[in-house]
Amino acid sequence: MNQPSDQARPTPRAGIMDIEAYVPGRSTAPAGVASIHKLSSNENPLGPSPKAIEAARDVAAKLDIYPDGTAKRLREAIAEVHGLNPANIVCSNGSDEILGLLAQTYLAPGDEAVITEHGFMVYKIYIQSAGAVPVSVKETNERADVDAILAAVTPRTRIIFLANPNNPTGTYLPFQEVRRLHAGLPRNVLLVLDGAYAEYVRRNDYEAGVELVAGAENVVMTRTFSKLGLGGARIGWMYAPMHIIDAINRVRGPFNVNATAIEAGIAAIRDRAHVERSVAHNETWLQWVSEELTKLGLRVTPSVGNFVLIHFPEDQKHSAAAADDYLSARGYILRRVSGYGFPNALRMSIGTEEANRGVVAALTTFLKS
Repeated sequence: MNQPSDQARPTPRAGIMDIEAYVPGRSTAPAGVASIHKLSSNENPLGPSPKAIEAARDVAAKLDIYPDGTAKRLREAIAEVHGLNPANIVCSNGSDEILGLLAQTYLAPGDEAVITEHGFMVYKIYIQSAGAVPVSVKETNERADVDAILAAVTPRTRIIFLANPNNPTGTYLPFQEVRRLHAGLPRNVLLVLDGAYAEYVRRNDYEAGVELVAGAENVVMTRTFSKLGLGGARIGWMYAPMHIIDAINRVRGPFNVNATAIEAGIAAIRDRAHVERSVAHNETWLQWVSEELTKLGLRVTPSVGNFVLIHFPEDQKHSAAAADDYLSARGYILRRVSGYGFPNALRMSIGTEEANRGVVAALTTFLKS
């Protein structure tokens, strides 16, 4: 019997198989490890808001009913908390979906989109999925460089993706720099401000992008509920000019936010006490972890997010790979970040007090071995 040729089965369009699939943070340790602390996905160590849990449970008896396709009540809750017009908000299945919809809507084959060298890997995936060309620019001191981004803009540029703060570095651009970037862009280039970690930033010179979006036609801000305790619910949202909202609503799925996520999201965003507890916990332990790791002689990239990027010595015995194996064997799961351009670093989410102290103690022993 003849074997089928490649032409005898469906094949992806050109370029799809060149995309490097996204690999999420690990959640498992080697066999035999009883206690596991997952610090690989920047999840909230305090868990979800109790009010969000209750709201999600209340939906269980109504799972036969389709959700509101516009997520109207969720948009109104977001608008209420952030002082926005709900008409300028679109909700999504995680902010990742919004990023993909923006690429699908505003990029055509042959167009270019600018990203930074250590930026979120999903940007490149969505750019390539649209048949466009990702243009990666160098960062300076592991921080986005406005001049380098502007220098990369060509007549083919259609989107700039900027994570602020950035993952996995935890660095950020002061808002005057973001404004300078926007001022230097052609009006037909869309500036996407990804504020996934905005809630955690406590700097006077930081702003997530609300004011810039409100006064411009080519800026959007994306946000997520994931880092404050609802990663499993997959809720994201975008604040944007009406012409962009209109375009995205034409291509998104009709029920892209499920009923459980809508109700949990409404309860979570209104539970400001839980949000503040989460931020306060992070502020305390981000500083402690950074200081303790630095005392061990490790370089830690200054972070304003809920994670730290830890750089390891060049000797093979104490490399990031060796440290990852050592920590995993003791139940501490961190994130390898070779794909982000850091072959000798690990990203550590800020965890519970027990997890944070445990990692520092384990690394203390590891580095002395």
